[in-house]
Amino acid sequence: MKVAFFDTKPYDIPAFDKYIEGTDITIKYFEPHLNEDTVSLANGADCVCIFVNDTVNKAVVDQLYEMGVRMIALRCAGFNNVDTRACFGKIHVFRVPAYSPYAVAEHSMALLLSLNRHINRAYIRTRDFNFSLSGLTGFDLHGKTVGIIGTGKIGKIFSDICKGFGMNILAYDKYPNPDLDLNYVTLQELLKQSDVISLHCPLTEDSHHIIDRSAVEQMKNGCVIINTSRGGLIDTDALIDGIKSGKIYGAGLDVYEEEGDLFYEDFSGHVIQDDTLVRLIAMPNVIVTSHQAFLTNEALDNIANTTVSNIQKFFAGELNPETEVCYHCSRKEACRKERHQKCF
Repeated sequence: MKVAFFDTKPYDIPAFDKYIEGTDITIKYFEPHLNEDTVSLANGADCVCIFVNDTVNKAVVDQLYEMGVRMIALRCAGFNNVDTRACFGKIHVFRVPAYSPYAVAEHSMALLLSLNRHINRAYIRTRDFNFSLSGLTGFDLHGKTVGIIGTGKIGKIFSDICKGFGMNILAYDKYPNPDLDLNYVTLQELLKQSDVISLHCPLTEDSHHIIDRSAVEQMKNGCVIINTSRGGLIDTDALIDGIKSGKIYGAGLDVYEEEGDLFYEDFSGHVIQDDTLVRLIAMPNVIVTSHQAFLTNEALDNIANTTVSNIQKFFAGELNPETEVCYHCSRKEACRKERHQKCF
């Protein structure tokens, strides 16, 4: 099996090379993102392996299919960048649903702690031998209420971490899990009561801009926003206005709505043209990291292991319903996976 691997970073290669050793899989690594301009690089491949900022729209899907590609292997959990409807009947799509929920949940808490106790600002000060404490006052997490939107594996682990700090937990999920010991409430109640709101849900049509101007207006004054899921969950302009007005105390963001052409690249010597991102980064009560919540040794190993396994199973003709996705997945009555059949 020949795999065209897009958006390659140096930390990707060692783990994937380890897991394809001794298999009949060969990988050709490409630095560019997959999109309409680069799709021709996949010519001759049986499978393309992509990440969060690759673009697989209908035009890309059609070209991949014409070139003989029959599998898209996402090396991430989210698949909002893939037109699964266009793929249906042509190209099977697989993902890595749980590479390391601990990595993302722990990064969420790191953002919260850094933002609350101004660790980033204190670090810069002490590097200049400025040991003043002015402006570095935070608040106790103990006894505060955290609202968790999305209670999959990452949201559940984040709730466990928050419980360790003595925080009260409120949860909202379109599909609540009755097996979890969580206090599920409506989204409106969560917005109203939470001192901290952390986003851990996938980006779908229903969740796009789940934090919009109306949501910001309903929030408790001085609320903190944490987002390690997808940038499109937040209306960035509404977030900025909320921060400027003081309604929102601060934001810890590992993702950004328009990150596709920026994140994972070095622009330190350039003038950034995205004025919205520049405004965010310039705010003293905002911390932006570059979609790095997943980046641990354990996660990279799990991503490579699961992705290679997905490729092997698919081309061996084995069912793999735990990791395959298609547009029918949101329509349970039409889902063939639940009948232990291939999606098409």
